[in-house]
Amino acid sequence: MARKLMEVLMENLGAKPENMKIDALIGMKMVNMNFYPICPDPELTVRVGRHSDLGALTVLLQDGIGGLYVKVEEDIEGVAKKGEWVEIPPIDGALVINIGDTLQIRRLNIIFREYCKGFILSKSHIYNILSNGKYKSDEHRVRTTDTKSKVSVPVFIMPKLTEKFGPLPELVEQDGAQYREVFFQDYMNNFFSNAHDGKKSLHFAHVNN
Repeated sequence: MARKLMEVLMENLGAKPENMKIDALIGMKMVNMNFYPICPDPELTVRVGRHSDLGALTVLLQDGIGGLYVKVEEDIEGVAKKGEWVEIPPIDGALVINIGDTLQIRRLNIIFREYCKGFILSKSHIYNILSNGKYKSDEHRVRTTDTKSKVSVPVFIMPKLTEKFGPLPELVEQDGAQYREVFFQDYMNNFFSNAHDGKKSLHFAHVNN
């Protein structure tokens, strides 16, 4: 599934990386199991703060409670205004596909019907960098409720630690490079050495940094 999604997203950019390159970009996986108990005052709860994901893809299994919110990056008529937080409602039988910093897309509950029914497309860091900023990673957060406990299971799909990645050559030729090449180990070290603060971790790979 991860390979198919990567191929589709790359093709949409007009790029066709070799199979070995795709394998390297999705070569490491990590599973989290998150439990959010009921809280009488959710505003006082320590929860997942606003951030964007650092890897290539995150496959998220939500329960039916909800609580996943995405920050809108531009006005969307009939949905929300720039800067507002929008909840991603759970859809029975669907997975949320979060695209990471490594590639960068906009997130907002897009159903990936053209290619894979049952997926909700979102965004993260690796895609932001590979796409040279054409895809935008989403800033998101999780909130608890005062009525029901919440459970979520994200699977983080990331490059191998030794993989060096940067904007796809086809995109650099068109627009010049917005990001420099970095080793994923260095990017991850920077990501975890700083507190979650929106999408600031992307600054580490920016050419002007």
